[in-house]
Amino acid sequence: MTVSLRRAAVLGKPIAHSLSPVIHNAGYAAAGLTDWSYTAIECAEAELPDRLAACGPEWAGFSVTMPLKEAALAVAGAASKVAVAVGAANTLVRRPDGWYADNTDVPGMVEVLRGARVAPSPAVTVLGAGGTARAALAAAAELGAPTVTVVARRAAAVDELRPVAEALGVGLAIGAWPDVAAHLESDVVISTVPKGVADPLASHASWRSATVLFDAIYDPWPTPLAESAAAAGCPVLSGLDLLLAQAVGQFEQFTGVTAPVDAMRAALRAAR
Repeated sequence: MTVSLRRAAVLGKPIAHSLSPVIHNAGYAAAGLTDWSYTAIECAEAELPDRLAACGPEWAGFSVTMPLKEAALAVAGAASKVAVAVGAANTLVRRPDGWYADNTDVPGMVEVLRGARVAPSPAVTVLGAGGTARAALAAAAELGAPTVTVVARRAAAVDELRPVAEALGVGLAIGAWPDVAAHLESDVVISTVPKGVADPLASHASWRSATVLFDAIYDPWPTPLAESAAAAGCPVLSGLDLLLAQAVGQFEQFTGVTAPVDAMRAALRAAR
């Protein structure tokens, strides 16, 4: 069957705020993919199986955001090693034999950090223990970190990351949240906590100028934590950097075409 129109979308709830359509549609336009379109669709976790089952042949893939990342992995017929290791997928790709789950957050994070010239085998501290922290663990493992220190408000949440760390072959150390400022002198600090949680750290953080801060938030930006790190001379990366990098991976899997990264970046910046 020949399909003249190709479609992709981002799924999640809530989803109206998503900038993914801006990035992907700019990529389609720059790549000359005039028969492609990308939209945002609100979808709850319980609705995901029926949503996928109802897809016609024009659907090439979906970007997946909260709260669907674990459900996307569960509903897929096959999955990448990295998605299985972190227990979450942000990408569903239509294949002849069914839906394939992947996690482009991880290679996206690695690319962003390597662009900041992170040293080999870095000492890494991750703030938070949620879904993005899982991707951060995988990125740290890819960068050669022997051990990752995770600092979260709930010790039980860190314990839930132990199977992920074991699957990735990286050591896991636990830092207490009241002592979080003492852990900000690592080579890399990746903040995955919700907006506002890390704000109080800004006033008493002691940064090394060689530390790379990757703050996964992009709205509002800059965060107080990012401002304090930048003031100390640290390279600072934002959630927008990751949003673009993970979208590039999805674009190429959906279309089979090399992503026009400059056009996608320009559209994202203009939208912000």
